[in-house]
Amino acid sequence: MISRATSRTALRLETVAVRRRFRQRLLAWYGRNRRDLPWRRTRDAYPVWLSEMMLQQTRVAAVLSHYARFLQRFPTIEKLAAAREASVLAAWSGLGYYRRARMLHAAAKKVVRELDGCFPSTAAGLRALPGVGRYTAAAIASISFGEPVAVVDGNVRRVLERLMGDNLSGQQPWMTAQDLLSCTRPGDFNQAMMELGATVCLPGEPMCKACPVAEFCSTRGRGNGGVAKARQQKRQIYYALNCRNGAVLLVRRPGDASLMAGMWELPEIAARSKTEIKLRHSITVTDYVVHISRAKVPGVGGRWVPKSRLNRLPLTGLARKILRVAEVL
Repeated sequence: MISRATSRTALRLETVAVRRRFRQRLLAWYGRNRRDLPWRRTRDAYPVWLSEMMLQQTRVAAVLSHYARFLQRFPTIEKLAAAREASVLAAWSGLGYYRRARMLHAAAKKVVRELDGCFPSTAAGLRALPGVGRYTAAAIASISFGEPVAVVDGNVRRVLERLMGDNLSGQQPWMTAQDLLSCTRPGDFNQAMMELGATVCLPGEPMCKACPVAEFCSTRGRGNGGVAKARQQKRQIYYALNCRNGAVLLVRRPGDASLMAGMWELPEIAARSKTEIKLRHSITVTDYVVHISRAKVPGVGGRWVPKSRLNRLPLTGLARKILRVAEVL
């Protein structure tokens, strides 16, 4: 049961009857207002797992096109497990945080080779897979298998803290979410909580008048607006775009690089006075102004890659963006 120590206003959700009414209001709202996202049209564990891995630290809008293309290329977990890592990274290219793709590939191999292609049906079992943490395991287990286990991500935490009128730390968010959970519709309830945080209970200015559970809320938009974003750093970077005989000169990042290891990109060069293409690109807390020169760069090792092979190569997101802007892809 929700602790009395959490907040004096948490009494609004303390009784069984009130929590039942909260669930009913939230689920009814979700049924009417949920976004039509492709991974919500199935309860099959493979596409649900894929979507959850892609959505980690990535906006829904960015995931949508990648999700469809990835499933088209790897329609089953068996196809994914049998693929080369380079092919998986190529399909993932543009989503960033490439460690997720490698963990996805490793988990697919484990499910196919050790579990006969069947996902574990519990959150505890799912956490044994590479790259699957507490949140992802709970999401898959509740949505695909109906296990009554709550999820807590950034959106859910914000909703909970506003409901309770207090900052929640340690196990408090998980315990509170579990206490509110609908045990008969855990997957829908978890998605409803995430949807509420993503579309109504926003970090800066929550739309309290549109909130289906505003009557249960302790803050009504006051406080707990979320952790302030880190100040974005600014950086200028310069690349050379060399094309000849239908091929592009690319270089490969070291296999032990801390970011995007083994991915392909354009050669980085010193600052030049002549910039033929200029664009902006953001990675985590850095905003880049990217300058591209169509110039030969002596002494740069690399490989001439035919344009016909570019879409099957694990390019960095920035390299793919440059090649698209330059109409090479």
